[in-house]
Amino acid sequence: MRIVTRPDFDGIVCVVLIQEAENSSPPVLWASPNDMQRGLVDIQPGDIIANLPYNQNCDLWFDHHFSNQIRHPVKGLFEIAPSAAGLVYQYYRERIQKDYSTLVAETDKIDSANLALNEILTPEKYPYVLLSMTIQDHVLADSPYWDRVVTLLKAHDIETILRDFKVQKRCQTVIQENRDYRALLEKHTILEKQVAISDFRDLDSMPYGNRFLVYSMFPKATVSVKIGFEDADKKTMVVKVGHSILNRNCHVNVGQMLSYFDGGGHKGAGSCKFPTSDSDKNLRSIIDILRKNEPQGGIVVKVHRRERDRRGVKDRRQSVLDSTPKDGKSERRKSERRGGEEQRRNWKRTKTWKSIKITL
Repeated sequence: MRIVTRPDFDGIVCVVLIQEAENSSPPVLWASPNDMQRGLVDIQPGDIIANLPYNQNCDLWFDHHFSNQIRHPVKGLFEIAPSAAGLVYQYYRERIQKDYSTLVAETDKIDSANLALNEILTPEKYPYVLLSMTIQDHVLADSPYWDRVVTLLKAHDIETILRDFKVQKRCQTVIQENRDYRALLEKHTILEKQVAISDFRDLDSMPYGNRFLVYSMFPKATVSVKIGFEDADKKTMVVKVGHSILNRNCHVNVGQMLSYFDGGGHKGAGSCKFPTSDSDKNLRSIIDILRKNEPQGGIVVKVHRRERDRRGVKDRRQSVLDSTPKDGKSERRKSERRGGEEQRRNWKRTKTWKSIKITL
């Protein structure tokens, strides 16, 4: 058995709960959602996946991201929920002896960005919020620290954890990073209508800091877009999008929108990566959709399927970014014709070339 999860606070708490429920400490494979989507993670029988896209080889799967929904039932638990950790706790509740309700409640709040202004401006006064900010998934060499936080959360209360030497050092670093990040936001962020766009492409690397800070600095913004490069060679661009947690008037489903750019996420936050050569077209499309701020998310045409897309003939990709039909049927592009046995709703066929409206 292995636990396969992403290195954020939600993923770390998932590991704590699964190890507690299984009464063992199976190894953890830290993986990114993008690598999972691209099939770069070797998932084996016996693996438990949490907070990542589904893979058919796993034994159990726990997730809550809108863009990761699948059509068939699986062993584990999927729901649109504040955190994956909450779903793990729900699934294993009878097998977990220790009371983790406070930890799970804090994880729900942090992962769903349900924070107050004071928690954004002074995270150092809120222990769980500050601890969560020390988990930085862009540094793979940090895995020993992630493992350390798992061990600490299983054995100690939050006050004792924050006194740990390595945790304390990380917290001090985070506080300074947040100060530096504020200055970078002031220099590199513009407001297009209600969209706060932070473009860090002229920096040597993508800066990191308090991801909610931009909303306090630009109160008119309902959504933020953060742009940068994944690596020093600048061949891959990273775009992160999030609803404002202070001005909750963004109607676009971010995870669903970004799934059309080979990314994904929640309704309120997500990310995607694409070749820099596609940046002008893709960035403009994303920003235009957010500017329009339509509940349906706008129109995104996807003519070619991905190689891993194995939809059947009758299971066609949606061209309008809306939710999956309640009746479970597939959506049709405007340019697609109906099959011979498929009738238009409330119409009947009279000849091969003509239909008439049915009077109800």
